[in-house]
Amino acid sequence: MKSTVVTFPSGRVSGRSAIVGTVPVGGRHGLVVERTPFHPLDHTWPDQPADRGTIAGLPVVDCVTGAQSETGEVFTGEAIPVRRGTEGWEWLVVHVTDGLPGDGGDPVGLEVDLEVDAAHRAALSAGHSACHLAALALNAALAERWRKEAARDALGHPDFDQTAITSSRIEPYGSVDVYRLGKSLRKKGFSAEDLDPAGVAAQVNERLKAWVAADAPVRVDVPGPALTARRTWHCSLPEGEASIPCGGTHVTRTGELGEVTVELSLDDAALTMRTTVTP
Repeated sequence: MKSTVVTFPSGRVSGRSAIVGTVPVGGRHGLVVERTPFHPLDHTWPDQPADRGTIAGLPVVDCVTGAQSETGEVFTGEAIPVRRGTEGWEWLVVHVTDGLPGDGGDPVGLEVDLEVDAAHRAALSAGHSACHLAALALNAALAERWRKEAARDALGHPDFDQTAITSSRIEPYGSVDVYRLGKSLRKKGFSAEDLDPAGVAAQVNERLKAWVAADAPVRVDVPGPALTARRTWHCSLPEGEASIPCGGTHVTRTGELGEVTVELSLDDAALTMRTTVTP
């Protein structure tokens, strides 16, 4: 099998392709095609959930990342033993189903239709774009809390998001991001003393309201068709061109989001940001 060509970065939600291989995924079947519109769960940073939909009319119950070694052995998800994009390995989108298309025999070579649940994709895309906007707005709101020089985001603010984040989960029309406010962050120069989550959230929400109202264009830079291509999210905000490395899916303009708001909470040296999109 060769690395899967993916079309989801351009917004595609349907396609037709040949099955090139099957791999077991637990007690289910993993179908690999030449070209797919499905976005799989990333095994290294599992923020955006897998697309839903059908392949050859069969429900896709999961969609995961696979990697085939030079010897032909295929690993999926957390079992992949090498770094993303390692040379000599083929990187695959594995569509997990409970059955096999056709008569149930070997489906390799069969041309099949692939259909992504477009409404679910749109909800995740909105959640993912809002997540990036909220991160940039949070960076701006916390900028004065840095006492040392720090790495900066594309808008010139100290990049709290990338420095402190421990987990990110995209949801339909929202996201949950968790940041660690521990000793390591203090050593880097960030002060969380007397941090007022409600006050910071108010600043973030004010900026988000302006960014949504600006109806700023959003695009994904796609340097190549492979699953492991290093794609970048871009948004032309009033303050300047924002960019964040990202392998997910997105809206095309901030105005599509309707309303984006965040809530912040502090618990055991962790700051949690819950972002909600109201289209």
